[in-house]
Amino acid sequence: MVCFVSLVMENMGDRLFLYSNWRLVCGRCEIKTILLTQVLPYPPDSGPKVKTWNVIKYLCQRHDVTLVSFTRGDQSKDVEQLQQICSRVETVPMVRSIAYDGKAFIRSLLTRQPWMMLRDDRANMRQLVDQLVRETKFELAHADQLNMAQYALRVPEAKRLLDAHNALWQLYQRLAHTLPQGLRRWVLERDWRLLKQYEGKICAKFDAVTVVSEEDRQALSEAMGRVCPATVIPISVDLDEFPHIQRKLGSNHIISVGTMYWPPNIDGMLWFLKEVYPLIRQQMPEVEFDIIGARPPESITVYDQMNLGVHVHGYVDDPSPFLQNSGVLVVPLRAGSGMRVKILNALSQGLPIVTTSIGCEGIEVVHDEHLMIADNPVEFAATVVNLLKNPQQANRLGEAGRKLIQTRYDYRAACRPLDAIYSPQASQSVLAE
Repeated sequence: MVCFVSLVMENMGDRLFLYSNWRLVCGRCEIKTILLTQVLPYPPDSGPKVKTWNVIKYLCQRHDVTLVSFTRGDQSKDVEQLQQICSRVETVPMVRSIAYDGKAFIRSLLTRQPWMMLRDDRANMRQLVDQLVRETKFELAHADQLNMAQYALRVPEAKRLLDAHNALWQLYQRLAHTLPQGLRRWVLERDWRLLKQYEGKICAKFDAVTVVSEEDRQALSEAMGRVCPATVIPISVDLDEFPHIQRKLGSNHIISVGTMYWPPNIDGMLWFLKEVYPLIRQQMPEVEFDIIGARPPESITVYDQMNLGVHVHGYVDDPSPFLQNSGVLVVPLRAGSGMRVKILNALSQGLPIVTTSIGCEGIEVVHDEHLMIADNPVEFAATVVNLLKNPQQANRLGEAGRKLIQTRYDYRAACRPLDAIYSPQASQSVLAE
């Protein structure tokens, strides 16, 4: 019997998205869950938010979910959207400052705790979680990303799930190795080693851990010093939200889509602009490059003024016109961990993609079947030029990529392993064995 039905209609760009939330209680048992997120997962306009948004949609069809999240600025309208599918939504403002970050770093030096975890240790979030625990007996505490694990540990008598978006220590290790010697590299080298110890200890304190790839499970095993019996649940997307893009044939536009304040994205983009793009321009002087993503730094925006066909657009509400005018999408990452949602999104939209091995890590793609992989500037540039000059090959890759998403990465199928973890019959302390 269906005891609750709600229909949420929301405008996502120019597309109308229809979402049905069926909360079933007959034959299933709703688990009272507190789900803790470091970033409010709406709108789903960045990789971490897309991942969490689809997990929330899946869970809220089955369980009683109280979402607790940090917010940035006025996100009241975004909270209203989440309130339509969650049982309850509570938020705490996250205000970054040099002074607070500096204090957190001093604490890190004194305690040998990771700076990135201390930076997100906020008294107002601790107080909110403690208040909610006094009001409600939660059966499961779901920490979305490592940063929120410290708050899930404050929920007594609840089963604890760590939803790891990536092996954080490995991500920062790789990022550190892309930097020249100096203070920034020293800070990252120090912190990834502390994160490795912290991540291993945290995993051992949780009853269940989910990772997005086998590579991440192995990295967490290294952090724990033993095999991490985590469940692999790949990041998923909703094909209803990412319809197939009909691209203009013969377009000479390259496109990149991704938040431009995330250090791995900045590093990859600068590598592409400095070492790859000039090689492409040598072969195709008429090529143009559209960079889309929030808060691009000056080191990238300066290219918009060099008369090189580079257009830095920043954040755009609806990237569809740019995608329709694209000949190829590039994801030139040199550092990262987990899975890149930008690639999943592009695959679901049928876009031809050129990326690096790290860029598509954790995704079950095959080179020259679903996308193209190149790891050095000469090969990357030659591959992009080849796809721009051969639109039929680009279309073939796009069609194969969308079929892969349909069969493997749509959230309705990908999130099913959560059912076993959320089951009241599931044994606790899996990792303590």
